[in-house]
Amino acid sequence: MPHAASPPSQHDLWNGPAGDAWVQAQSLLDGMFAGFEPVLADPIAAEPDARVLDVGCGTGALCLAIADRLGPQGRCSGVDISAPMIAVARERALAAGKAIDFAVGDAQQHPFAPASLDRIVSRFGVMFFDDPVRAFGNLRQALRRGGRLHAIAWRSPADNPFMTTAERAAASLLTLPARAEGGPGQFAFADAGVVRKILDDSSWDHIDIAPLDVECSIARDALPTYVSLLGPVGQALRAEGLDPDVRQGVLSTVVDAFAPFVRGDRVVFTAACWSIRAASTRSGQHPRHPAAAIRPG
Repeated sequence: MPHAASPPSQHDLWNGPAGDAWVQAQSLLDGMFAGFEPVLADPIAAEPDARVLDVGCGTGALCLAIADRLGPQGRCSGVDISAPMIAVARERALAAGKAIDFAVGDAQQHPFAPASLDRIVSRFGVMFFDDPVRAFGNLRQALRRGGRLHAIAWRSPADNPFMTTAERAAASLLTLPARAEGGPGQFAFADAGVVRKILDDSSWDHIDIAPLDVECSIARDALPTYVSLLGPVGQALRAEGLDPDVRQGVLSTVVDAFAPFVRGDRVVFTAACWSIRAASTRSGQHPRHPAAAIRPG
């Protein structure tokens, strides 16, 4: 079956079906991606008084991990375009007794205070910008001089067969929401050369982009939940009007397609990512890119 003509905007997606699905799958996703927490959070322990921002913070798991490593003078904040996910993040921080500042906002234009941060981190949150040069320019001005960025993004679909298994298995059975070609989305940062140019054009220095492979897993009995909630297949399976028998048949077919990843009672895969590092060392803004010179309004 053909794919749908055009995807929704990032705001509509993450404040609608995708945001709701991530909220429902919070504990599953926290467990799946737990291996990334030490990569991004452990270095914070060396700077316990740091001011840290998590971009695309979702339901707050990484912020909570960072807050555990900060000293009394340190501060963690998170920003995400998804109001439903930020609501959950705030509830989790309150329950954990952590003073974390969460904001609903688009990092492309959010009014971050200039030179107010020591570190910016992101786990799978930077691939969804409509204008990544503008976004990274806005983030850079929020860092003090010498501040650092560390973001993790997916490499290519070919490097991540687990992430495309559901779509390949369901392609002939469902009309799937389209993935934006060349636009924001899960694999928008697959090309390291493109990422490097984005960072250079938004005036970052000491850019380092290196492969990062992290083993991830979920319980085997959680696989139907994963398939029915997340990604283009999950979105299609939640569509109103889909015949329940058709839904169950597609779900069964797709779950069976994950057999190569099953190890006993776990489903195990390697997340093939880029570890993206850069620093803010230049004063002022890059003259070629005035859109990066965003200041709080």
